[in-house]
This record gives sequence, structure tokens and C-alpha cells, in this order.
Amino acid sequence: MADWPTTEEIAQVIDIGDQAAWDWNIAQLREAAIYRVKQDVGVWDEMLDEPDDSLSRAAMRMCELIAERPEAAAGTNDPTYVRLLYGHRKRFAIS
Repeated sequence: MADWPTTEEIAQVIDIGDQAAWDWNIAQLREAAIYRVKQDVGVWDEMLDEPDDSLSRAAMRMCELIAERPEAAAGTNDPTYVRLLYGHRKRFAIS
């Protein structure tokens, strides 16, 4: 299993030069992206569920989207993000 992206990885991807000056913002960005991925997956159990490589990359993509356009987190139809979530969404039938 993979792990969620680190703040160092995020800083490299969104091209932040002086990471120390932005540590708090990057940490907040990371938490928001992970939260969004968990919400988009559906039912996420912290004790049982772990991110795989695809979900980790989806969180990284969400970090990029939020950094570029904060309103992207409201409702994204980004093709890369949607592709990375493919097969991970949990749906339950209504009886």
C-alpha cells in the first residue's frame, strides 16, 4: 500500500521554492486534499482503509487543483482526478 503524499512531495509538485516559509499552508493543503479524496471515495474507515497508489496520486492531483484554483475542491470534473478515483468509490443500494 502507498501512503498519502508528504508535504515535501507537494512542495515539489506545486513548485514552492522556500518550503519552510510555507509549511503550515502546505500541511493545510495536504489535509484538505486527503479529506476530499476520502469524501469522494465514500465510506472511509480510518481503521481499515488505506490509500493505494491511485488514491495517493488522486490526493496529489487534488493538491494541485486546490493550489491553482481553490474553487476546484467544490466540485471537480478534472479528468485526471476522476480517472485516479475510478474503481474506488463505494456505493450502496437503496432498499
